[in-house]
Amino acid sequence: MLKTYQGSPQSNYKPSNHERDLPDGSSLANIVKSFTAIVRRQLPIFLLVIPCATTLGLLYLLATPSSYTAVARMVIDTRKVPAFQQQQVIGETTIDAVAVATQVEVLMSENVSRAVIKDLKLTEDLEFVGTGAGLLGAFFNLISSTFGSGAAVSESELQRRALAAFESRRKITRVPNTYAMQISFRSLDRGKAAQIANAIADAYIVDILEAKYQSTRRASVWLQERIASLRADTLKSKQALVEFKQANNIVESSGRLMNEQQMSEVTSQLILAHASTAESKARLDRVRQVMTQEIPDASLADALKSEVIIKLRGQYLETAGRESDWSKKYGGAHLATIALRNRMLELRRSIADEMGKIAQSYESEYEIAQTREAAIQKSLESAVADSRITGHAQVQLSELESNAQTARTMYENFLQRYMEAVQEQSFPISEARLISPADSPTTRSHPNTLFVLAVTGAGGMMVAFGVAALREASDRVFRTGAQVEATLHVNCIAMLPILKPFAPPVPDEQVDAAALAKQRRIGLSDNLMRHVVDAPFSQFTELLRSLKVIADLNGIVAANRVIGFTSSLPNEGKSTIAANFASMIAHAGSRVILVDADLRNPSISRHLAPKSAAGLVEVAAGRIALNDAIWTDPATGLIFLPAGPESTKLLHPNEVLGSLAVNSLFDKLRGAYDYVIVDFPPLAPVVDTRTTTSFIDSYVYVIEWGRTRIDVVEHSLSNAREVYDRLLGVVLNKADMSVLQRYERYRTTYYYKKYDQYKNVK
Repeated sequence: MLKTYQGSPQSNYKPSNHERDLPDGSSLANIVKSFTAIVRRQLPIFLLVIPCATTLGLLYLLATPSSYTAVARMVIDTRKVPAFQQQQVIGETTIDAVAVATQVEVLMSENVSRAVIKDLKLTEDLEFVGTGAGLLGAFFNLISSTFGSGAAVSESELQRRALAAFESRRKITRVPNTYAMQISFRSLDRGKAAQIANAIADAYIVDILEAKYQSTRRASVWLQERIASLRADTLKSKQALVEFKQANNIVESSGRLMNEQQMSEVTSQLILAHASTAESKARLDRVRQVMTQEIPDASLADALKSEVIIKLRGQYLETAGRESDWSKKYGGAHLATIALRNRMLELRRSIADEMGKIAQSYESEYEIAQTREAAIQKSLESAVADSRITGHAQVQLSELESNAQTARTMYENFLQRYMEAVQEQSFPISEARLISPADSPTTRSHPNTLFVLAVTGAGGMMVAFGVAALREASDRVFRTGAQVEATLHVNCIAMLPILKPFAPPVPDEQVDAAALAKQRRIGLSDNLMRHVVDAPFSQFTELLRSLKVIADLNGIVAANRVIGFTSSLPNEGKSTIAANFASMIAHAGSRVILVDADLRNPSISRHLAPKSAAGLVEVAAGRIALNDAIWTDPATGLIFLPAGPESTKLLHPNEVLGSLAVNSLFDKLRGAYDYVIVDFPPLAPVVDTRTTTSFIDSYVYVIEWGRTRIDVVEHSLSNAREVYDRLLGVVLNKADMSVLQRYERYRTTYYYKKYDQYKNVK
C-alpha cells in the first residue's frame, strides 16, 4: 500500500467527499450504508436471484398439495386414583415433570404408531404408502408405473413406509408448566387428520392400560410365589417355637410363661399375707393395751366390736354411778353401797375375762397369719429359683418368637399387596385422559403461503447478498474514485466514459495524406484522438476540463507546465487522453505541444502523424531542428512532436529519455509553450517513465475502469516512487456510466447532459 511516502504532494492530502461512502465500522449508520452500497453496486445480482428464489417458492406452492393439522390435548391427572386403592401399588411413583416427558416419548413410540396404523388400516392408504400427492407425487407415480418391475410390495415394506410417513406427520409436545400433552397430526384430508389425532390418544390410553395390566399380572405372579415362600417360612418358625417350648418345658397361659405368671401371683399373695399379718398384730397390740385398763374407754370398746364388753361396760358405768350417788346419800358403809361395789368388782372381772378371750383369739389369728406368710415366702423363693434355671431358655424363646412374628407380618403384608394387585388387575384405570378431542381443521397448515414466500424471498436475499459479497471480495479492480483515494492516497481527478467512434465532420478542403505529411498537418483519420474538438460538450470533454482546472490550480503553488501521462499496462487509454487533453487546451487558445515519448509503442504518432520523417529521437540527437519535426493541427492550433520513425528500433529507449539531450529539449519546450503534454510508456512492463522525473513537473496516472487490478497498480507505483511523488492525480478511463451509477450515486448523466443544448453551437 502507498501510504507513507514522505515529501509527496499528497502528504497533506485530505479525503474527498467520495470517501464518505466508505464504511469504517464505527457506527450502525456506516454499516447500513456499506450494505446499501453493496446492494446498489450488485443490483443485477439481486434482481436476478431474488425473483428466481421467489419463483421457486411459487413453484413449490403449486407443486405441494394442501395439508391440514388437527390438534388434540391430553392430561395426566395425578389425583385420579382408584377408589379401592388404599395405598400405592408396587412400582408406581409420583407423577412429575420427568414423568410427563416420559409419557411424551411413549406417545411417540412405535407401539402407539403401529397400533394406530393397524386400527385405521393406513397401509392401504396411498397417502402413507404411495409416492406422495400433488404434481411431484403424480410424476413419481407415473414413473413408477411406467418403469416399475410390477412386483407386489411386501407387508413389512408397507408397514415401514406407513410408519415413516406417519411419524413425519405426527408431532407431540408438552404444554409448558402443565401435565398436558398436545397431539398434532397433519394430513391431506381434514377429517382424517382429526381421526388420526384422536386415534393416537386412544391408542396411548390402551397401551398404558395394557402395560399396567401386564405389570400387575407379573406382580401378581411374583407375589403368589413370594407369599407361598413366606407362608412356608412362617410355619417353619412357628414349629421351631413349639418344639423349643416342649423341649424346655415352657408353658404359656394367656400369652405369658407359666413360671412368670406364677411368680407374679405368689408375689401378690405374699404382699396380701404380709398385710394380713400386720393387721392381726395391730389388733393384738390394741387388745393388750385395753387389758391394761380396769374399764376400757368408749373408743377402745367400740374398736373391739364386742357387744359383751360394751354391755358389761355399760352396766359397770351405771352401777358406778349408783354407787357414787348412794355413797353420798347413805355413806360408804351402807350395805347397799357395799353391794354396789361388789357388783362393780364382778363386772370388772367379767370384762377382764372377756378381754382375755378376745386377746387369745387375736393371738391365734396373728400366729396363723405369720405361718401363712412364711409359706408364701417359701413358695416365692422356689419360683425365683425355677426362673433362674429357665432364664437362658427364655432368651432363645424371645428370639424365636420375634422371628415368628416377623415372618407372620411379612406374610400378611404381601398377602394384602397381592389382594390389591388382583383388584388393580381386575379394574385397570389410566391417569391420562383426553381433555380436548381433535376437530376437523378449517384452514390448511401446510404449505403456508406467506411463510414460504417470506423464506424464499429472505433466502434469495441471503444468496444474492452472499454472491454479491463474493463478487465484491473478488473484484480487485478500481471502480470508484473513493477506492482510488483510499488505496493510493491520491486524488481521483476524473472518471472518463468509454469513447465510441462517430463520423467526423467533412473538412473544408479535401487534402490527401501525402499533402498533409508534406505540410506536417494533422489529419482527421482518427476522431478518437480529437474527440474534444468534435464533441466539445460531451461528458468526456467536460471531465477533461476538470483535469485542466486541477492542473492550473496545482500550478499556482508549483510549476506545473510539463505534464506526463502514463499507466500501469498498455491499452488503458493514456495516449487517447493525452491527445484529447492537449487538443482541448490548444483549442482554448493556449500554446500547447503534445510530445509522443512512448518510444516503444508510439500510438499517438501512428494516429496523428503516420507519415512523420523525424521526431523526438532525431531532435534530441541533433540531427534535425525542432521546427522541422513538429506537426500542426489547423483546427485547434495544437503542436505535435512525434516519437520519430527510429524510436521503435532503439535498444535502450530508457537511456534516451533520461539523457541530457532530452532534458535540454524539454527545457526549451518549457520556455516556448504554455503547456507541454507528454505521452509516456506504461510503468509495469518497462522502466522508461521512471527516467523522466527530472524534466516532468507532474504525472497523470491513467487506470482502466473495472479492468486493471489494484495489486498491479500498487506494485507499479511502489516501484516508481519518483513518479508517485509527482502524481497530479488519477484518471479512471473507459468507465461504463450506466454501471457506474450503481457505484457512485452522484455520477449521473444529468450533470453531463446540461450542455447538450449547446452541442451544435460553433
